[in-house]
Amino acid sequence: MVTIQKTTNVPLLPLRGLLVYPSMVLHIDVGRNRSVAALEQAMLEDQMILLVTQKEMHDEQPEEQDLYSIGTMAYVKQMLKLPNGTLRILVEGLARAAWTNYRVLEKYTVVDVDIKEESTSKDVETQALMRTLLTYFEKYAKSSNKITNETISTVVDIEEPGRLADIIASHLPFKIADKQEVLEMLSVKKRLDHLIIRLHDEQEVLDLEKKISSKVKQSMERTQKEYYLREQMKAIQTELGDREGKTGEVAELRQRIDEVGMPDSIKEVALKELDRYEKIPAASAESGVIRNYIDWLISLPWTKATEDRMNIAYAEKILDRDHDGLEKVKERVLEYLAVRQLKNSLRGPILCLAGPPGVGKTSLARSIAESLDRNFVRISLGGVRDESEIRGHRRTYVGAMPGRIIQGMKKAGTINPVFLLDEIDKMSNDFRGDPAAAMLEVLDPAQNNTFSDHYIEESYDLSNVLFIATANDLSTIPGPLLDRMEVISIAGYTEIEKAQITNNHLIPKQLKEHGLKKTQVIIKDEAVIDIIRYYTREAGVRSLERQIATLCRKIAKIIVSGEKKRVTVNSKSLQQLLGKHRFRYGQAEKENQVGVATGLAYTTVGGDTLQIEVSLTPGKGKLQLTGKLGEVMKESAQTALSYVRTKMNKLNVDAEYFETHDIHIHVPEGAVPKDGPSAGITMATAIASAILHRPIRREVGMTGEITLRGRVLPIGGLKEKTLSAHRAGLTTIICPKDNERDLEDIPDSVREQLTFKLVSSADEVLAYALDGGF
Repeated sequence: MVTIQKTTNVPLLPLRGLLVYPSMVLHIDVGRNRSVAALEQAMLEDQMILLVTQKEMHDEQPEEQDLYSIGTMAYVKQMLKLPNGTLRILVEGLARAAWTNYRVLEKYTVVDVDIKEESTSKDVETQALMRTLLTYFEKYAKSSNKITNETISTVVDIEEPGRLADIIASHLPFKIADKQEVLEMLSVKKRLDHLIIRLHDEQEVLDLEKKISSKVKQSMERTQKEYYLREQMKAIQTELGDREGKTGEVAELRQRIDEVGMPDSIKEVALKELDRYEKIPAASAESGVIRNYIDWLISLPWTKATEDRMNIAYAEKILDRDHDGLEKVKERVLEYLAVRQLKNSLRGPILCLAGPPGVGKTSLARSIAESLDRNFVRISLGGVRDESEIRGHRRTYVGAMPGRIIQGMKKAGTINPVFLLDEIDKMSNDFRGDPAAAMLEVLDPAQNNTFSDHYIEESYDLSNVLFIATANDLSTIPGPLLDRMEVISIAGYTEIEKAQITNNHLIPKQLKEHGLKKTQVIIKDEAVIDIIRYYTREAGVRSLERQIATLCRKIAKIIVSGEKKRVTVNSKSLQQLLGKHRFRYGQAEKENQVGVATGLAYTTVGGDTLQIEVSLTPGKGKLQLTGKLGEVMKESAQTALSYVRTKMNKLNVDAEYFETHDIHIHVPEGAVPKDGPSAGITMATAIASAILHRPIRREVGMTGEITLRGRVLPIGGLKEKTLSAHRAGLTTIICPKDNERDLEDIPDSVREQLTFKLVSSADEVLAYALDGGF
């Protein structure tokens, strides 16, 4: 072994990413100018050089503070100059050395060194540490497969404990800082003990790496096997003309599931069903069922929503453009928008537009959707008897499908459409369940965020949907269902409103549909009023639109035949085009009649007037009712008769009169069903008129229920009844005093032309209605 002779002015060689232990012999490439100069100086002297590792390997010009304080004194055994200008040296580490007195010369750096001698004595503890270290090293070497058997044999033959520790440390995958830590351990026992601990840790890491590697290998083998089988399956399917078969289809479905934005719980179900679908043969019946289910999950909107147009002025403009009147409905929609603008999140209200046919309930819902800039979807509930129509069918049934609600959401394509439930009062129930009961969950704002369809099976959020229901007759809607909706009544239109609707909407629409230009047709206002009065009798404008369409067809024929290029329609020419008048305006204007009273009724098609006739014939006191009356009207007739009998003294009628005369009460209008608690005072008036043989004033219409003691009870639908009275030409309406609050709902144009008599007893009714008083 080379003897160290010099300990002062030793040339310093900084090493980057490398550390040399004593007793190590290895090649080093040197390229930095100062390092080359230090080597050349060492070769000129005693070939001794101090090797010190840099703390940061990227430093090109390390200074004193950038070097570790302990290095290795080495002997340069060989030096070779390479073609690229660098030097390749072979060095042998001799001993640990601490350096001091760092001096930077012109070409290289020198230091003074303090050689750290090591004890070579082996006591019992040292021998035990050496044996333990060798055992761990041999085990590690066999496990790592990176250390050759020759190296193991060489290490086993080493007798010196310090050298053994250094050689083993040089073969371990330590970082430079860890290797430097070993180099700076001057105590041999401490060094041996440290390496034993590190070898134990490295062995555990190695075992864990092997375990992970084994798992990865197994997984890779399984993946490769599946890949191989899939490729075989593809080849077979291609040969059979099935192109890529299910593989490409499943991959596409998986991608669509990822992109559609389902909630995590729904996505988990979809992926689980997709895995089942992938494993089931295509020929299996269940394969089609699962595929159909996955398609439904993908096609439903889960997160996609339209942004509400928060412009109240624009919404009001749209509603006014499409509909004349209907102020309450418009106001309710604008209120919803205002609250939505103040508070960004608001559950969709459940509105129910109730009114007779033809008043624009469905078209109003479309206008609401346009004003909000939402998608619109409509489903008709008329005639629905099966609960499955609402909730869907179980997937176990053949031909199972989701219910109409889920189908509507798929059609809408967003989670916040305007959803119209048309004719919700026309649902009925039978042995297949009650669809109205199924609608309870749909229309309950507290529950519809977790609506459950039998087919989908998972919860679906309907809370962002603006539901609008339409109905003609609220009495046929079950109470619990009606309680969940905010009812907005649309009574019908006045004559003035119908004229505005005709001029603003119906005539332009029908002209366009019949290919007519505005310059070819002029329909005067007097003709419009005549159509309303003499060719229609309705609360809405549907029949009115049909008459306008008939008029346009007649005009189109005239223009096409060349008779005229321009047609003007007035009251005179209207009868030539539409024929004779179908209805008589002002039907109550003829004359006062005995035993005939005009009652006001509220039906599913709006308000209407009813002529109640009473005749007296000699008999045995029998009461006969005709006109297809319902139970309520029959009871009203009996009550009215009992009231009149209590007034025998005032009527100057003998007590035996009712026992010797039969009373026949008839309500004409053919086979139209009539029911409702509002004809009591009308029947009482007609009976009293017939008994007294005193006529009833022809311009009076009346509505109100009567008690045995003659009290007049409040009724409903006063606005609808008033409009019908106005259409019929009546000028005076007798109604219960308790209905005074409902007069505000009647349009001013109608209220100004009518006289309202508010009564609380039947005596007041008779006093005013009978010609000559009571």
